[in-house]
Amino acid sequence: MRHFLPAPRSVEALPGVFPLTPGFGVAGDLAEPVRRALAALGPVIGDGPVSVRRHGAPESSTLTVRADDIEILAGDAAGAFYAAQTLRQLLPHDAFRAVSPLSAYDVPCVRVADAPALSWRGAHLDVSRHFLPKHDVLRMIDLLAMHKLNRLHLHLADDQGWRVESRAYPRLHEIGSHRAQTITSRKGEPESYDATPHGGFYTLDDLREIAAYARQRAVTVVPEIDVPGHASAILAAYPEFGADPSRRHRVLERWGISPAILAPLPKTIDFLATVFDEVLGALGETPFFHIGGDECVLDAWAASTEITAFQRAQHLATPGDLHAWFLRRLADLLAERGSRAVVWDEAFVSGMLRDDTVVMPWRGTNVARRAIAAGHDVVLTPVFPLYFDYAEAASADEPAALGESITVGDVAAFDVAAERVLGAQFQLWSEYIPDARTLDYKAWPRGCAMAEIAWTGRPAAPDFLGRLEHHLGRLDAAGVNYRPLDGPRPWQRSRPHTPGGLDVAAAMRHLDELTLSADSTRPSM
Repeated sequence: MRHFLPAPRSVEALPGVFPLTPGFGVAGDLAEPVRRALAALGPVIGDGPVSVRRHGAPESSTLTVRADDIEILAGDAAGAFYAAQTLRQLLPHDAFRAVSPLSAYDVPCVRVADAPALSWRGAHLDVSRHFLPKHDVLRMIDLLAMHKLNRLHLHLADDQGWRVESRAYPRLHEIGSHRAQTITSRKGEPESYDATPHGGFYTLDDLREIAAYARQRAVTVVPEIDVPGHASAILAAYPEFGADPSRRHRVLERWGISPAILAPLPKTIDFLATVFDEVLGALGETPFFHIGGDECVLDAWAASTEITAFQRAQHLATPGDLHAWFLRRLADLLAERGSRAVVWDEAFVSGMLRDDTVVMPWRGTNVARRAIAAGHDVVLTPVFPLYFDYAEAASADEPAALGESITVGDVAAFDVAAERVLGAQFQLWSEYIPDARTLDYKAWPRGCAMAEIAWTGRPAAPDFLGRLEHHLGRLDAAGVNYRPLDGPRPWQRSRPHTPGGLDVAAAMRHLDELTLSADSTRPSM
């Protein structure tokens, strides 16, 4: 009974057990999310011993299991869904299979009162560098929901690929969604490529389905169209929106940053407004929309007479000021459509943000404090310890990764408590995540530690490791290809990591220094 993950606010043991049998009913005005969460336990139909009523704050719940019934009081549908996840954790691991083989469940009597400390508990999924088919995204949503994580940040556009259909600008998905090959060599090695085309995109109907599926599981999709840099895929399709319209581009086949950048002109803003409207129309209600703003090389703006003239006409002193103006204009457009803009911290350093813009400070806690002091809500996303593309050990036994090391313990020890912190999320940049099995390995169980600290709002308690070891049985039942706590299984050692390539502590010191620069939009890694 004490193996909950994430840890609830309070647990009170009560005498007895409640016998739950397949076909049990769920009644009440919030019954549907509970039925959905417990569907694997057998048909959940009609009225019965599980009652659900609305009471309390959003996402909060009190689950009471008595000898003769189960009662859930929840502030909203999300709270009811989370209470049902807590109930599943009172059952054997088989309750986490797609179809449970159990014919009856003796549920220990207990009262669990719970509510999250942070409203944003998320995961960033980069589907641009390596595309993931829709079913893998839906499965990721299931795993987030299982851990009471409630944001899926979908990185839909970057130099290496554009990943969503556009009916207004079809060359985006016809041309920008695939590359001829992908680099296989690593930094310092002679360049080599796999000679294998890679690509894919989600139709607008796919995006609509993903959003609806997520919403049913208390997960909000946060789309990201990263601009004005990281634009090779866009400009491969529509070079006329580039800083130099005469230049031709192709979808980037290597990792790293390209100088390809959109022109910060009215025609580009109109183009993006149309694309944003398509994405918003597919997703439905979208409270947050990420517009990037990171790692922009502004040299092409300075070299363009048209862009320089436009900059002066706007009474802006530098290309950096124009960068800030451009992102502010996009944020205004999103606000008109009911969405708050989200940006990486370079956009904050550039200045001129709307007051309601959410900042993701990936380059460390110092820039996060400055954004908070300036009055912005922030979502903590620092490279250390929340970039899960980094290896979990400095060992060739680990699969290929950017650098090392970020461990479960590092994540569990991270302190997310601060004023105006909406929450935190882990990042899964996909240069070294080519498929769903590798995604599982990189995400879990570090994602379990992330769920713990984001739900409780503090570093994990000393009993966390014991609860995590028990929780791994649930991941086994759910079919998750997670990394064992003592290191990878033999079949998880594909394409070995090269230790010593990038030390995360040194990288964080370098990134923190760069946030102090007026030229902070330039690539940092």
